[in-house]
Amino acid sequence: MILANKVAIITGAASGIGKAIAERFRSAGARLVLADLAAMPEPGSHQMDVSSESDWIRLISDVLTECDRIDVLVNAAGISLSNDTIETCTFETLTKTFDVNLCGTFLGCKHVIASMRDQGSGSIVNIGSIFSRVADGKCAAYTASKGGVGMLTKSTALHLAKTAPGVRCNQVSPTFTLTPMTEQWLAEPSQGEVHRRTLEKAHPMGRLGQPWEIAAATLFLASDESRAITGADFVVDGGYTAQ
Repeated sequence: MILANKVAIITGAASGIGKAIAERFRSAGARLVLADLAAMPEPGSHQMDVSSESDWIRLISDVLTECDRIDVLVNAAGISLSNDTIETCTFETLTKTFDVNLCGTFLGCKHVIASMRDQGSGSIVNIGSIFSRVADGKCAAYTASKGGVGMLTKSTALHLAKTAPGVRCNQVSPTFTLTPMTEQWLAEPSQGEVHRRTLEKAHPMGRLGQPWEIAAATLFLASDESRAITGADFVVDGGYTAQ
């Protein structure tokens, strides 16, 4: 129960990694605020667009009114619209990907800081990607957006260390993870099984990630067990980026 009595906002909580993080945080005793573009029939859920600043301002205000504090923010909302190269990627795809993955994370960090500073503590955890560290020629928009999240995390951490002692910002960077979206892609009749074998072979541990494994790393960074850690990037990738 290492998050007992802590209020935690999790974006992208309706499915995939965000949902797994919510389940893990619930078992650790957190009071959950679940945010997603999709409606969720659960207590503490809020429908919002993370790329909308007004939605963020409203969410933070509502949570502070209801809970009087915010201890943890996990920016887990993210999209990957295509595997296009720089030549085939449309500008519309680029801007939409940036709006959600990078701008959404920026807005969450920006608007939660004041309340965390006032209470003297808090943990922000951004969900990045292995593509925060290494590139992929087929994922121009996604790779660029997650690279931005990595630098945003470090910049935010350095700012907080000087201006809001006790408030931290870190990142968890998953590899290809078996979320419903990934499973659907790998289930394609024509090339799905080929993609799966290729991806598994690319990982030294010989397998893809599981959502609960990402949630476990996120839980550690959210808790007081990691209070000396800020500006870090915890890679959960089966050795992918060590090659």
